[in-house]
Amino acid sequence: MTISDKLLPALLLCLLPFGAGAESPVEKALGIAQEADRRDSGFGSYSNDVKMILKNKQGRESVREIRSKTLEVADDGDKSLVIFDQPRDVAGTALLSFTHREGPDDQWLYLPALKRVKRIASDNKSGPFMGSEFAYEDIASQEVEKYTYKYLRDETLDGLDVFVFERYPQDEKSGYTRQVIWLDKEHYKERKIEYYDRKQALLKTLTFADYQQFRDSFWRAQDMHMVNHQTGKSTRLLQTNYDFAADLDDRDFDKNSLKRAR
Repeated sequence: MTISDKLLPALLLCLLPFGAGAESPVEKALGIAQEADRRDSGFGSYSNDVKMILKNKQGRESVREIRSKTLEVADDGDKSLVIFDQPRDVAGTALLSFTHREGPDDQWLYLPALKRVKRIASDNKSGPFMGSEFAYEDIASQEVEKYTYKYLRDETLDGLDVFVFERYPQDEKSGYTRQVIWLDKEHYKERKIEYYDRKQALLKTLTFADYQQFRDSFWRAQDMHMVNHQTGKSTRLLQTNYDFAADLDDRDFDKNSLKRAR
């Protein structure tokens, strides 16, 4: 065998996009997202309390107290119910979300002052939820099938080894063109998300802190901080009193439950 004969197989291997059997960036990122979803499957249902802290550009704060319920649905996205208890001007306001793996999500908002349930149109899901820096589409569960993916790199964030990848919403009415995710390699928990608007400009950054593990399996961040870089506003969600023995079912998440949510 000549030297050229020995070099030919290596040369051909180099010309392949990723080498024989190697994952593409799309395949790798999708696999990571699927593994994160697998690790968080099986929780059933839970409830928790939330303190929402709104801060404007001048640094002035306002606080809202919220109750939240979540139900895992087999072969579809989660159902969630968010109920405002304080302050008095928003007390009784409730948002019901049915997330779907395919097709648009369903969301309804109950406004006690009007005593009526308002359906959130798909065109409005990129709008701010109750004056916060979270959009309606951020409140619904982020199902793997809602996005396409691309792996970017490995990195270290706050002393943790993380995967960094992009996901692209398949919903044309999303307020985002892409999101960059930092996910820790040990437990597959989200550590940071950057959101880019329809003009491809950085809009918001969400950071996750103070994780706690429940039932030896399920991790939840007790501190979620969303900063809007374009307005200077921010919203912090401090989440406490998780109850994974809440034993919730579909009856707790029908549209009638919105009016009962007091």
